[in-house]
Formats: sequence, structure tokens, C-alpha cells
Amino acid sequence: MRRYIRALVLCMVFAVFSGLYVYSKLFYSDVPIGGNGTKKGFNTQLRVPGGRRGSAEKTGPRSPHWYNRYIMRQRGQVEAGGGRPDPPMHLAVVACGERLEETLTMIKSAVLFSIKRLSLHIFAEDQLHASFIEALESWPDFIRSRFNYTVYSISFPSENAAEWKKLFKPCASQRLFLPLILKDVDSIVYVDSDILFLQPVDHLWAFLSQFNSSQLAAMAPEHEEPRIAWYNRFARHPFYGRTGINSGVMLMNMTRMRNMFFKNDMTAVGLRWEELLMPLLQKYKLNITWGDQDLLNIIFHHNPECLLEFPCQWNYRPDHCIYGSNCASAEEDGINILHGNRGVYHDNKQPAFRAVYEAIRKYSFGADPVTSLLEPLEEELIKTTHTYCGKSYPLFTKRLAHSLANVNRKAPRGR
Repeated sequence: MRRYIRALVLCMVFAVFSGLYVYSKLFYSDVPIGGNGTKKGFNTQLRVPGGRRGSAEKTGPRSPHWYNRYIMRQRGQVEAGGGRPDPPMHLAVVACGERLEETLTMIKSAVLFSIKRLSLHIFAEDQLHASFIEALESWPDFIRSRFNYTVYSISFPSENAAEWKKLFKPCASQRLFLPLILKDVDSIVYVDSDILFLQPVDHLWAFLSQFNSSQLAAMAPEHEEPRIAWYNRFARHPFYGRTGINSGVMLMNMTRMRNMFFKNDMTAVGLRWEELLMPLLQKYKLNITWGDQDLLNIIFHHNPECLLEFPCQWNYRPDHCIYGSNCASAEEDGINILHGNRGVYHDNKQPAFRAVYEAIRKYSFGADPVTSLLEPLEEELIKTTHTYCGKSYPLFTKRLAHSLANVNRKAPRGR
């Protein structure tokens, strides 16, 4: 009988110590951080997709404290929220040349108004990387908590890389290769650097839920009025729909893009995205004016069932007002996204567009958005009524006013 009692006592002691060991391992293990469950917080390491790991690290900050700040900040957010955050929305932009400040202003508008967390993918020339990191890290913590970001080097296929980089504008065709570079990202919003969000990115992201089983991208038409549109009058290549599409704002389900076999006018069989781009460039490079946008028009001309059109208020350009107002959705509900192409943020040709850009650029995070942004902007817009776009100035602030009201509710007290 004693033998059984000793065996029972030994088993109980072993069970107690085993439990204590497991508990200690759980207690001291790292807390999973980020929407994907990895142990890193903000991924601000410079990355070169497909390149050597060390090449990016040479230009990145080296201080351990610099890195640990992100881990601790993100860990605190997870613990405070009682669990992992919702998966972020993904936003991509390409910046080359003199586009640093313009790109930062775009990011500022996206972060300022968004509801869900953003994951930013910034593709930039190497000499701009440190400036992007310095600028973004200078933003206050209550803003930094709304997004993470990665800065990438510009990357094209080795074959004809120089030709891709110079197509239309420097680096603009980088967007064509996002599905091949960001292989772990399911969906993304791509925007040109001259975009300003006047509504939360969330509302654009919601178009993904409207995709049917064949749709894999969404863009706005190049124009609403065929009589003054460009593609139907001048294009020397196929284009989508009546007036073509504008690629300055492009929502992509990249998983579908990677898996799709696209119809084309070069082969009798469908081609995958990575098989399609180079042959298209070789066939049409002497006939395309707007570079990668023309290639997208050709692709969706042959595959119209793959594209969802969203209204022009989601990509409002000077063309929509320069000859008189011709964007019905904006006239009804206001402008959701402003696209300052033709350099109108930086000259005096379209002062209404420049006024919006300058108002957002100069706004200080934490300041009252109505008195510091909306009211000064309205005063500047009234001065632009001598232009066709200026005559439509209420469209520029209608949705913005709603967005700024939400900013007021999100702003921390005492700042």
C-alpha cells in the first residue's frame, strides 16, 4: 500500500512542477504583434524586393532603441485593445524625383481621415528613403498609431528595366508590378502621389465587397463626356469602354490578378499577369502616350468583365471642371478623392486644386480641423470663382467637412 501512496505523491509533485514550468514559459514569451500575428511591430526596415537583405540595412537607422520603440508601442496597442487589431487596409504609392512632399501630403490625407488601420507600401528611389522615414517618424504618436509602413526600392524586371522605369513618368509603371512584388498582400489601393483623400480610405476599400466573381480591379473612367475625352478621339490602341479608364486611383484584388489568365490580342490562349506585361509593351510601345495607363486600358479592353467602374467623384481631376462641370456623382455628393494631375497643385492654372493641397499640407496634426483647415480653405476657394473649377468650389468641401467632423471626434484631448 505504501508503494502506491509514494507513486501517487511523486506523480502529484511532477504534475505541479510541470504546470509551473508551462506557466513560466507562457508568461515570459513574446506577445504576438501586428495584424498578421508576427512578432514585429512597425516594419520600417528598408526593403528591396528580391534584393540582398543587407543592401537595405546599410541605410536604415541602427539604434536598438529606435527599433524597440515600435515593438513596445504596438505591443501596448494590442494589450490595450484586448487582442489583435483588425487586418489593415493596404495603400501603395510610388515616389520618384521631386515627389517627396506631395507624397507625404497624400499620406497625410489618407491617415487623417481613415477609420481602420492602414498599411502603407511606399516605393521610392533610394535617395528618398531616409527622408520618408524621418518625416513619418516625426508625426505625433496618436497619428503613428493609425498606420504602419514599409519603404521599398524601385524594382523592375531585369529585362528592359530601364525602359519600364522611363515609361511615361519616372517609375510610374511600378504599379503594374505590385501583384508580383507584394505576393503576400491580397488586396491593395494604388494611388498616384498627386492624390488627396477627402473621405476615409475605408469607403474606397469597401468597393472590394462589391466585386462579383470575375472582377479583380476597380477604376474610374478617364472622362464622362466623349466629345472632349482623349481616348476615343486620339488613342492608337484598344481602350476600355467609351472613354477609357484613369489609373491614378486603382483598387486591386491582387490574388485574383495573380491567378487570372487574361485574354489578349497576341496569343489564342490566356496569359498570366507576369506573362502579359512585356509582350504588351513590345507590341504597343510606339503607340502609347500615357504609359502604364494605356497598357491597363488595353488589358481591360480585352477583359472588361474583370473591371468594376467606380464613379468619377473617386478620381476627380481638372478635366471634370476645366471646361465646365461634368462629373454628376460629385455634383450630387461632393468630391471623395481629388486628383491633381497636370501639376495643378504646384502652379496657378487651377487655384481651387492648389488651395485644397495647400490647406492639407499646412495643417498641423492635433489642431482644430475646422478652424485650422476647413475655414481657411473655404476662404481661399471663394477667391477662385473666376475659374470654371472654382465656380464648383462647394464640391471640394462637401465631403471634406464630414471627414473633418470625424477627425474632431478622434483627436486626443489636450493636444
